[in-house]
Amino acid sequence: MKIGVISDTHNLVRAEVFSVFDGVDLIVHAGDIGDQDVLIELETMAPVKAVLGNNDWGLPAKYKEQLNFNLCGKNILIQHIFKDIPQENKENNGAIQNIIIFGHSHQPLNQQVGDTLFFNPGSAGPKRFDLPITVGLLQLGDEFIKNEIISLIKD
Repeated sequence: MKIGVISDTHNLVRAEVFSVFDGVDLIVHAGDIGDQDVLIELETMAPVKAVLGNNDWGLPAKYKEQLNFNLCGKNILIQHIFKDIPQENKENNGAIQNIIIFGHSHQPLNQQVGDTLFFNPGSAGPKRFDLPITVGLLQLGDEFIKNEIISLIKD
């Protein structure tokens, strides 16, 4: 299963997102969506699972601050703000069983600690400071995971 991961759009769906997310089976939006038009636009590419961010007001009640579900044998948690990332250890991390997807910081993160992948796609919305404009792709199978951060704007 191929999943497009996006966060912090703040009312902006960049044209580059359509080419990066071409062929995805699911899109996950990790909050600070803006208005519902962003989700409607993303749904033209694939089904969308989204959570509310700290700047999301007025979205339908079906959107919550946190989602938990299972895909391809992986436990997935999505929430906008996630601060409890443990320090990376140098030991063999083993197979990924849990994926925590979050946003908020506008800084991409793709880090495995133990059997958990901490994945922040960064911000795909308006440029903020010197932070990159990025999204993420996850490819999940029963026996594998491929995870990457993709820059939408080349500097």
